[in-house]
Parts: sequence; structure tokens; C-alpha cells
Amino acid sequence: MAKLTVYGTPVSVYVRIVRLLLEETGAAYDLKSVDIFDGENQSAEYLAKNPFGKVPTLEVDGAFIYETTAITGYLDTVVAHHKFSPSDPLLQARMRQIMGIVDSHLYAPAIGSIAIQRLIVPSQGGTTDEEKVSNAVAPVKQSLEAIEALTVGTPYLLGSEISIADFYLIPVFTYLSQTPEYEITIAQAPKLQTWWNAVSQLPSVKKVCA
Repeated sequence: MAKLTVYGTPVSVYVRIVRLLLEETGAAYDLKSVDIFDGENQSAEYLAKNPFGKVPTLEVDGAFIYETTAITGYLDTVVAHHKFSPSDPLLQARMRQIMGIVDSHLYAPAIGSIAIQRLIVPSQGGTTDEEKVSNAVAPVKQSLEAIEALTVGTPYLLGSEISIADFYLIPVFTYLSQTPEYEITIAQAPKLQTWWNAVSQLPSVKKVCA
């Protein structure tokens, strides 16, 4: 088995996506912290691994893979033998739609605005920007309702088996569920409420997202 090393900040949503997949496979891997808060991700050493300075980066026997979609696709193929991708073409498309919604539409307002303003800014002695939070509610609600419409299974988003789509959404919910805006944004998404109640109890989720 190849030696796997994940570089990144443990609290990062995208680092957690990769770690959830690895934990669910039971694969051995090393986690090497790269602190995005003190600029370590912009060091020459890290930029040699990932020229964009983002986390995570996966090292496989000396080769580096960056971009979470590429990392999860690689790990699903090589480590999980496609366990986390539905074989049905339509369900596979739904999985990629959910991943795309998280990347393009949900992450920025849910994490970049609501979670940071509600959880990070006050913890550092700052004052929440209420306007920024308020402006983020509608796009988060739209994104969650879109994912709700794509959710076709139980207990996971696409059925009885966990998929990469679940790994993408779980870390976002971990943070969003700790904010007052959670109830508002999830109000019209009962399937996602049920889903979150189930997946939040998974041992891998408790380990990675605690």
C-alpha cells in the first residue's frame, strides 16, 4: 500500500472531506498540519507541493495531488475501489452535482460568511458583521434546498451507501449547525435534517469533525 500523507489545517472543511473518506476506508495515513491562519500555506516549502497554497494536498509515495475533487477521486479509485461512487450513472451525476453545489454555491456563504462571522470572529474578540451574515442566508438556503431536491436516499444522500457527496456536505453542516442561521436555512429541507441527525453520529465524523 502506498504511503499517504495529508497536508492541511485540521479544522479546514476541505481537509475534513479528504480525512472522512480515508477514515471510512480504514486506510493508514499521516496528517501533517499546515496552518493557514499563520501563513504556513504560503511558505516556499508548501508552495512547492501546491502552487496555489490551498489545503489539502495529498502526498502519495512522493507524488503530490491537490484540489479536493482530484484527491477524493484518486482515493476512491485506488484506496476504496470505487466504494464511494455510485455505479448508476444518474446517481454518479447527482453526486457530482452535490459536490459542485458545495464548491460553487454553498461553501462561500455558509463557511466564508456565516460560520466565520458567528464562530471565528467572536472567538478572536471581534464583532460579528450582521449584514454579511444576513446576506449569506438566502444563498445558503437556496443551496441546501437544491441539495434537498437531489437527495434520493436514506440514511445517506444517495441511498444506503455513503458517497463522496456525503463527505463534501458533512463538514459544512458541522459548522453551520453551530450557528443560529442553521434552523432558518434548513427549514425547507426535511431530508437533510434527517440525514444530518444520522451522519453526525458516525464514528468517522466524531473523530474528524469534533
